[in-house]
Amino acid sequence: MPVGIQCDAQEMHSGAPDLKRFPELAMNDKDLLNHLFSLLADALGEDCDPYGDDSLYGQEVRKLPAGLRAMAATYHLDVSLTLDDIGWHFGNFGAPDFVQETEAGLVELGLKDLAKWFAEAHSIVSSLRPALTEDANYYEVIREAGVEERLGILNRMAIAGDTTAGSDVGGSAIFAAWVRYARAHPETLFPANRESVGGAGGNRTPE
Repeated sequence: MPVGIQCDAQEMHSGAPDLKRFPELAMNDKDLLNHLFSLLADALGEDCDPYGDDSLYGQEVRKLPAGLRAMAATYHLDVSLTLDDIGWHFGNFGAPDFVQETEAGLVELGLKDLAKWFAEAHSIVSSLRPALTEDANYYEVIREAGVEERLGILNRMAIAGDTTAGSDVGGSAIFAAWVRYARAHPETLFPANRESVGGAGGNRTPE
């Protein structure tokens, strides 16, 4: 099994960038990533709470164009891998619709290995849900259940990252995939520029 996260390049192809329609593509990776953060903030708004258990966040994410949808769904996984771990992620962001959107978003971004590890970690943690009460110690629960080692392996594979992800994207496999996706599918992210030249789109549907 590969150490790094493999990006499926099947749909990550693109010809020469159309800078007239999508001037954002002239940005370097760091500036483009920051621009994507701004687009997400504007698209979701301050009242969209990813920590809720009612799946409203996942439902709001589904209203976005394909590219922004995938990015909104995977942002908090990157936060979890940076600050916590892949199992703990579901304690904060475990609403069913949100989990479904995150897995689909990883696939849409080409991170199919990470999507599989994410799904497996979710299956493990879901089976322990009755024991994971508010007063429970997460690490004690997974240790007593005999799944600590497997979750540790999944977490290490997930945070190993993309060996091509440079400092411009914080060494993050997820954010590196955002930038690749934006350059390959700008029409799913920058509708204002596209509409200005009479196009229509933003309707690419995650598989």
